[in-house]
Amino acid sequence: MNSRRIKTWTWIHKWSSLVCTVFMLLLCLTGLPLIFHHEIGHLLGTEVEAPDLPKGTPRASLDSVMQVAQALHPGKVPMFASHEIDDDRFWYVTLGDTPTSEVGNKTVAVDARTAAVLAQPKFDEGFMYIMFKLHVDLFAGLAGKLFLGFMGLLLLVAIVSGVVLYAPFMRKLDFGAVRQSRPRAKWLDLHNLLGVVTLVWAFTVGATGMINTWADLLIKYWQYDQLSALLAPYQGQKPPARLASVQQAASSATALAPDMKMAFIAFPGTTFSSPHHYTVFLRGNEPFNSRLLKPVLVDAGTNALTASPPLPWYLTALLVSQPLHFGDYGGMPMQILWALLDIATIIVLGSGLYLWVKRRNPAAAVKPATSVAAQESHVLSHDASGGAA
Repeated sequence: MNSRRIKTWTWIHKWSSLVCTVFMLLLCLTGLPLIFHHEIGHLLGTEVEAPDLPKGTPRASLDSVMQVAQALHPGKVPMFASHEIDDDRFWYVTLGDTPTSEVGNKTVAVDARTAAVLAQPKFDEGFMYIMFKLHVDLFAGLAGKLFLGFMGLLLLVAIVSGVVLYAPFMRKLDFGAVRQSRPRAKWLDLHNLLGVVTLVWAFTVGATGMINTWADLLIKYWQYDQLSALLAPYQGQKPPARLASVQQAASSATALAPDMKMAFIAFPGTTFSSPHHYTVFLRGNEPFNSRLLKPVLVDAGTNALTASPPLPWYLTALLVSQPLHFGDYGGMPMQILWALLDIATIIVLGSGLYLWVKRRNPAAAVKPATSVAAQESHVLSHDASGGAA
């Protein structure tokens, strides 16, 4: 590249990095405990533990499970009933003041075999809740999600521009070389080296995180795009005054796809359903397809099977990106790898901020170089915000 292109890419890299660095540091720091949220929950005693029962113990009716949960909060309406992806021995039943309420909701964990209440976990308090909210929306709802999504986009721009700058900057140095002559040169080389090592991971996590911030909008569009067409026969009809058996609805859905497992049930009126249906979401049995969902709509008044539309590509992309973002696909080895890469990215971001601060300090300026090669290296290292990667 010629000098003009280098300056252009340097400007892009500098400002895209500077704008998003503080927020990316926050996301990396809050994301680190979230990688191990189940393990931390077990240590803190906040995870629900189902008792061991003899193999083959029959499961309780979902209707009984719902009755037990609603008896604890008689003024609330059912919203969701869900399983943990790796433990179907109990149900999480979510109840709210309305089917779409976002505050004041209650969760009851009910044993799926005995219909006994196991716990009433509070997901809206404690250390992990604070980490989750800061990571997801900065306690600012949809606006916070979209803002963080824009910061993720700037991160991708910074990564791409860093890759473009890496080759011309490193042409005078061996790969992995870390100069010890000056502190700033040392941090610049470490920044570039760790940036290249974490390149694919940072791009993957940044892209999937950006997609995750669009979740609310994608679900709204799915309702408009697909559910509205399926609801045409219900035009002018009021939602059922009395809900039919949720157990029968679940049985009808699983009979339609016997090779799949139950993931969760969305009750009428919630964001994942319509005012007239139970929407039963099934998932695959294998690790590869366990995150992919199949929705089955069952009439909540008559329990008639209405439709089972395939999820559109944008919701499939969302479902795939969510576990990939937190390293949930490969168990503990992948979680540890994700944590190590997260720590390396924290160093990359922190060193980039340090290099920019040093650059703003006139006392830290490096004396002008005499050779052409040294001048080019000086321009790159002093104009790039946080180096080239």
